[in-house]
Amino acid sequence: MHDINALQELLREPKEVMITTHHKPDADALGSSLGLAGYLKKKGHRVTVVTPSDYPSFLNWMEGNDDVIVYSEKNDALVQRIVNEAQVIFCLDFNNLSRINEMGEYIRQAKGTKVLVDHHLQPEDFADLDFANTNAAATAEIVYDLIKAMGDGDLIDTGIGECLYAGIMTDTGSFRHPSTSKNVHLIIADLLHIGVKTSDIHRLIYDSSSELRLRFLGYALKDKLVVLREYNTAYIAITADELKAYDSRTGDTEGLVNYALSIEGIVFAALIIDRVQAVKMSFRSVGDFSANEFARAHFNGGGHKNAAGGMSMDTLENTVAKFESLLPLYKDKLQHATVR
Repeated sequence: MHDINALQELLREPKEVMITTHHKPDADALGSSLGLAGYLKKKGHRVTVVTPSDYPSFLNWMEGNDDVIVYSEKNDALVQRIVNEAQVIFCLDFNNLSRINEMGEYIRQAKGTKVLVDHHLQPEDFADLDFANTNAAATAEIVYDLIKAMGDGDLIDTGIGECLYAGIMTDTGSFRHPSTSKNVHLIIADLLHIGVKTSDIHRLIYDSSSELRLRFLGYALKDKLVVLREYNTAYIAITADELKAYDSRTGDTEGLVNYALSIEGIVFAALIIDRVQAVKMSFRSVGDFSANEFARAHFNGGGHKNAAGGMSMDTLENTVAKFESLLPLYKDKLQHATVR
């Protein structure tokens, strides 16, 4: 929070503010964005939230969702105008401009003050004010702390609190990940105090599956799960045709990699999906085996120590073959990883 005084001065008078987050926003990305937007609007700022892509329909309940602008080729000129007119640009839950696709270069060239609020490792140096905290469980946690640090905790109402709770709940794996700190629990206690109905939010996010999504989950676990006991690793690879067969929508594969990691004895898990334009990969690990280092070294990715993403421009078949071929290099680490 070393830049908090500079941020307070920046926001002293009402300004044109843009908030954006990463491609395919999850609950933390959207929740932190809409939570911050709700707060800044209360302070008199003119705020526009722009996402670089669509996001899961189970997040549509968040307060402010109806005003979100989703970037597309059709509204490219509008988004460029918003970027160029913004006096302040908040970049939430990502730390590299490549994570927002076409919008990245627009923001790089923008004259507005860029404010980074994020919790991922190894950020790109593009922001004027930096509120990155890799120890935070979620970007929504940092947003909450920012609002409190500026003396405006009383402005966090139920709507803002619901958005922030969604981000913290999901990024901590419903409070079971090691990142779930004392501070996280104190924040949740405050959100409960102002009337956030935590069980309702859990239901909206986790109990809103379509029938096809549930059948897809069953198919993936029954027919696509590969377990490599020699390396304490499991993975699931999904083809583009399989996504199409189950009418897969944005968000339908979210959390699938965690099922592979949940197998007893598994230290490292991957979800590998052919998205046609590229093969997208999600990595999860437990203990001291770094999914982040693996993703950065081999698949142009990164993220957190135990949760990272990556991509490949090769075919799905070749990407899976490469993934398997790398595991012998990590055999000792995977067999002797400390998980407690």
